[in-house]
Amino acid sequence: MILIVLASGRGSRLKKITLKKPKCLIKIFNNTTLLDFISGYFSLFKQVIVVTGYKSKLIESRLNNYKVKFVYNKNYLKTNMVESLMLTKKNIKNQDVIMIYSDIFFDKKILESLFKFKNNVIPLNSKWLKLWKKRFNTLSKIKKDAEDVKVSKKNIVSIGGKIGKKLPKYQYMGIIKIDQNSFLKLRKFYNSLNDKNISMTKFINDSIKSKVTNFKYIKSKDYWFEVDNYEDLKFLRKEIQKLF
Repeated sequence: MILIVLASGRGSRLKKITLKKPKCLIKIFNNTTLLDFISGYFSLFKQVIVVTGYKSKLIESRLNNYKVKFVYNKNYLKTNMVESLMLTKKNIKNQDVIMIYSDIFFDKKILESLFKFKNNVIPLNSKWLKLWKKRFNTLSKIKKDAEDVKVSKKNIVSIGGKIGKKLPKYQYMGIIKIDQNSFLKLRKFYNSLNDKNISMTKFINDSIKSKVTNFKYIKSKDYWFEVDNYEDLKFLRKEIQKLF
């Protein structure tokens, strides 16, 4: 199993905080960064690939004690996470992959649960609403920030759309397990698209609708946080004190 960490973006919504360093190198607990927590999971995998872009040398320096393959996304300002993921194609040989965003803080159990599956699977947060209510004070703000997810039996039917009147049961967490054959199919599908700035959830959704591949899902109640802006950062720093 290969771990792919997507860390090419700057995190512009954090403004001054990311002027001199990428989002994944923001300190969230004492002298520990988001990337430090993620690196604690590297030992689970045979190979680790980190896709860099903005301030790439800082990330490489932070991980100099780990055996990591770095892939550079030179077009990180004009592309999105899907491009970063697909740039790893030359390094994916006869192995399944688990892809994670570098701006999330989550329980190791979430990754460990994915090793049990042979096919594509996306863990979904079943306690997301409780978390979003702590982050936002109105339902309209929750709906604006979160994304719709529809499931049927064990499969994801759609993901990434706007939430309608009914709130979804689950929320995407920026973690995906992809089997090796599906990775090749997704790469071919991506090459057929004109939009190289497509979001990850829209890309996954379009691949499902186009029957390129399908994704199972598993429910997760384990802790998970994302850092999109300064309010998220403050919230995470506060919640971390309760975990450790």
